[in-house]
Amino acid sequence: MALRQHLLAAPALASRRRPFPGEDDDYAKARKSLLAEEIDLRRKITRVAEQRRALPPGPLIGPDYRFKDANGADLGLAELFGDHDTLVTYFWMYGPDRERPCPMCTNWLGSVNGNAADIKQRVALKIVGGSPVERQQAFAQERGWQALDFVQTVGDDYARDYHLLNKDGTENPALVVYKKNGAGVRLFWKSEMTREMADPGQDPRDAPDIASLWNVLDLTPHGRGTDWYPALEY
Repeated sequence: MALRQHLLAAPALASRRRPFPGEDDDYAKARKSLLAEEIDLRRKITRVAEQRRALPPGPLIGPDYRFKDANGADLGLAELFGDHDTLVTYFWMYGPDRERPCPMCTNWLGSVNGNAADIKQRVALKIVGGSPVERQQAFAQERGWQALDFVQTVGDDYARDYHLLNKDGTENPALVVYKKNGAGVRLFWKSEMTREMADPGQDPRDAPDIASLWNVLDLTPHGRGTDWYPALEY
């Protein structure tokens, strides 16, 4: 906290090295102002991450949720950690009633596949779905994903308890992070921004946005747009 008290104000830090060729005064002034806002945003993201890490111990996971892995083994939640004490899971919308998986889940998993080997150096990473694990893997092969580990939920208790399965049978995606110690497995953090929390005119999403697709488009003149969504095929 002491370091924060000595941070320079963002406008004081927002000093650009030199103008770009052909840059006029209007652009230079607006870009410098935006740079200060970007510095403030970076600090806000850092503060939120610190608050997340400082959460008190979450609830102990009581029910014996079961999962099936690619080898057909029946596993409990604690067994998904492997040698790590932290487990990151993503529940994707590819239940047995869906002919094809959610395009946005697919888009996000494609980017995670490229980072999975690095992520798994620090934490366990499992992709959880309601479909048979063989079906999930078949789609992964179709997409060329080689670094993701898929597991299937056994029964609906897990999905219901974590608000991933709606009464009408539709699904909700979610990132869920667990921590394991001598006391057992505890919930550390779960994404909880619902559709009802979305701002007018915006798709519901967590903050910071976990999708590299939208973060890249946010850098462009037209932004995310309102008439386009990722597809499974082009």
